[in-house]
Amino acid sequence: MRIAATAKQALRSTLLLAVLVLLGAAPARAADAPPFTQAQLDQMLASIALFPDPLLAQVLMAATYPSDVALAADWAYRNRQFKGDDAVKAVQDQPWDPSVKSLVAFPQALAMLGEKPAWVQDLGDAFLAQPEAVMDSVQYLRARAKEAGNLATNEQQIVTVEPAPPPPQVIVVNAPPPPTQIITIAPASPQVVFVPIYNPVWAFGPWWHPGFPPWFFPPPPRWGWSAGWNSGFWWGVGIGASAALWGGVNWRTRDVNINVNRWNTINVNNRIDSRDRDVNWRHDARNRHGVPYRDTASRERFQNAVGDRAARDDFRGRDDQRARAQAAVADRVGADNVSRDALRNIDRSQLPQRPAGSDRPGAARPQDRAGSIDRSQLPDRAANVDRSQLQNRAAGVDRSQVQNRAANIDRSQVQNRAAGMDRAQVQNRAAEVNRDNALRGAGNPQQVRQQVDRGNASRQAMQQRAPSGGNVQRAGGNVQRPAGNVQRPSGGRR
Repeated sequence: MRIAATAKQALRSTLLLAVLVLLGAAPARAADAPPFTQAQLDQMLASIALFPDPLLAQVLMAATYPSDVALAADWAYRNRQFKGDDAVKAVQDQPWDPSVKSLVAFPQALAMLGEKPAWVQDLGDAFLAQPEAVMDSVQYLRARAKEAGNLATNEQQIVTVEPAPPPPQVIVVNAPPPPTQIITIAPASPQVVFVPIYNPVWAFGPWWHPGFPPWFFPPPPRWGWSAGWNSGFWWGVGIGASAALWGGVNWRTRDVNINVNRWNTINVNNRIDSRDRDVNWRHDARNRHGVPYRDTASRERFQNAVGDRAARDDFRGRDDQRARAQAAVADRVGADNVSRDALRNIDRSQLPQRPAGSDRPGAARPQDRAGSIDRSQLPDRAANVDRSQLQNRAAGVDRSQVQNRAANIDRSQVQNRAAGMDRAQVQNRAAEVNRDNALRGAGNPQQVRQQVDRGNASRQAMQQRAPSGGNVQRAGGNVQRPAGNVQRPSGGRR
C-alpha cells in the first residue's frame, strides 16, 4: 500500500511539473512582437508612399534585407559618380539581393534608407508579415496627399485614379476599411525616373497620429546635394534607368511583381526562366544574412526553411565580411575594376603602394616572428636523438666480409704483370734520349741537321736491339702493345 501511494504521489508531481512548464512557456509565446498598428504603418510609409510604383515596389523588397541595404548605401556614397543602369552593373559581383542592387541606381532613395537602419528593418518586417495592410496604408496616404492638393500629374510623374475592386467577403474585426480607389504613380518617361523628396507633414496635411509623427529625410548634405525646393518637393536630377527599374505593384492583389524582361536585361548572372511577362516576387531568406525576423510567423515561414550550410554561414556574417573586403578592394582599384577580368588587366604600377610594414593590425613582422622562436627547444631536440642507435648501426657492420673481400684479390697476377715488363728496354730507351740536347742549336741549321741524323741513328739502333715478340713499332703511327696481356681475376677487385 505504501509503495502504491508513493507511485501515485510521484505521478502527481510529474503532472504538476509539466503543467508548470506549459504555463511558463505560454507567457514567452505571448511576449512575441504584436502586429504593427495602423499608426505605426502610416508613420513608416509616409516618406516613400509618393514614390513611383516601380520604385516603391523595389524599396519594399529591398527593405526585407536590411544588412544589404546598409552595405549598398555605403557603396553608393563612396561611388557617387555611378547612377542608373551603370551603377547596377557595377555591383553585379556584390553578394546582395537583386532588389538591393537595383537601388544603387537611385542614390536619393538609398541615401534615405541609409539614414535610419531601424526604420528599414521595421519596414521590411511589416511588408513580410502584413503586406495587405502595408498596401492599404500607401493608398490611404496617397488619398490624403491628393485631397491636400499635393499629388497630381506633372513633368516628373503621371498620377492615375481608378475604382478599387470590391472588398472581400470576410471582414477582419478592428481592421481599417479598404480604400475605395486605387491611385497609381508612374514615371512621366519610362527611361527617366525622378525620386520625390518631400516633408510628410506638408504633403499629407495635418497629421492624424500625434503619438507617431512621420519621419522627414531631407537630402543629406554629405552627399553634396543642395536642396532646391519647389512646391514642397525636391525632385533632384532625373536618372536614366531603362533596365534597373523592373519592379511593379499589383494593387488588386496587393503584392509586388517583377518584370521578367527588364530583370533579365540587368541581372545577367541571375536570370529568371519564365515565359510570363510578370512574375510574383518571393522573399529569399538566404539573403537575410542572419538578421532575425520580428514575429514568430515570419520565423517559421522563412528562417526555419533555411537549414542548409550556406544559411548557417550567412548567419555567422561571412557574406558581410566578404562584402566589406570587396568594398576595400573597390576603394583601391576603383569600383569598375573589381571583376576578375578587370583585375587581370589593371596596371599595378598605378595602384597605391602599401607601406613597408604590414598595414594589418596585429600582423607580425619577420624579425618579431624570429624573436618568438623558443631557442631553448633546439638543444633539447638535439639531446633527444638516440645516439645508441647510431652506435649499434656501426657495430652491426660485418667487418669480416670486408677482410674476406680483400683476401680474395689474386696478388700473384699483379706481381706477374709487373715481372712481365722488360725493364731493360725501358732503361735502354731512356739512355738513348739525350735530354740536354733536345733544344740545343735550335737556331743553327747545321746543328739542327746533326740532331736529325742522330735521331735517325738512334731509332735504327733500337729497332735492331728490340726482341721479335715485344718490340714497339712506330712506323705508320701505330703502337703494338706486348702480346703478354695482364689477366684480371673474374671475381676480384679491380
